[in-house]
Amino acid sequence: MKNDKILLDHGSGGKISHHLTMDMMLPVFDNPILAQLNDGAIFELNGLRLAFSTDSYTVDPIFFPGGNIGDLAINGTVNDIAMCGGNPQYLSVGLIIEEGFAVAELERIITEMGAAADRAGVTVVTGDTKVVPRGAVDKIFINTSGIGVIEKKINVASHRAAVGDRIILSGSMADHGITVLTQREGLSFDSALTSDSAPLNHMVRDMFAAGDGIHVLRDPTRGGVGTALNEIAEKSRVGLKIYENAIPVKNQVTAACELLGFDPLYLANEGKLLAFVAAEQAETVLQAVKADPYGKDAAIIGEVVAEHPGRVIMQTRIGGSRIVDMLAGEQLPRIC
Repeated sequence: MKNDKILLDHGSGGKISHHLTMDMMLPVFDNPILAQLNDGAIFELNGLRLAFSTDSYTVDPIFFPGGNIGDLAINGTVNDIAMCGGNPQYLSVGLIIEEGFAVAELERIITEMGAAADRAGVTVVTGDTKVVPRGAVDKIFINTSGIGVIEKKINVASHRAAVGDRIILSGSMADHGITVLTQREGLSFDSALTSDSAPLNHMVRDMFAAGDGIHVLRDPTRGGVGTALNEIAEKSRVGLKIYENAIPVKNQVTAACELLGFDPLYLANEGKLLAFVAAEQAETVLQAVKADPYGKDAAIIGEVVAEHPGRVIMQTRIGGSRIVDMLAGEQLPRIC
């Protein structure tokens, strides 16, 4: 921690955020469950394997094409539990609301949260509401926590990637990040940009039904696909090779990124997952992903290799290669 002040970069999910967790949080709260640094905690209680996760949402703007802060909060926690291999069941909701916030907007957010919970098949069983003076919070912040059950045969974690695994991306990347950015800046394009916010727990259920060779699951939210891949490579001590021409990106997202100077590899996704799957089962699991409404554009984008452990190398469209490093700081603050 070389800075004496907290920066937006500390919430990026990238290198600086990683150091905040490792240098300040982990030494204080260190325990075997937390040290795994997965999308949520995985532990046993009275013979049950459980996944538990919590997250806070501060996205700006709070309404955007494809969703709002409310359904984003539900989907985000549902997905974090699913990335642990869990079947999400119960959620809590905490609201921090600015004095003067429009009741009609709050009603819209709560209604969409209820609809999102129904789509995911989860139940909100507890919560809390706080109202703070004007200016003490920007409109509304939301925290959601959740718990789910993990079947005994399922074992996924960031350190389990194995040489030979194929890497599946469940659809086009950077949809959420570029949508929120363009809405924030008041930009418009000929083709509509829409967030990919969605629950992935039903997709994950079908993936495990298709094969038991799934070693790692991760939703590439803050820091995007590039940062998530680096975290997995580091935890598993393996090399990753990805292929630029295999990575799905919508044309309008590519155009917007080129115009604004962003790399889609590092923009947030809120309805996509990465799966590391044993080679012999990769195609079967891919077809299960494609059969889900949120996975129709899924593709195998790379593989796990023994070379360059801890690094991600991308083969470019023109046949060259480049290192895909972890995002250093914050490309786009308040994205979720």
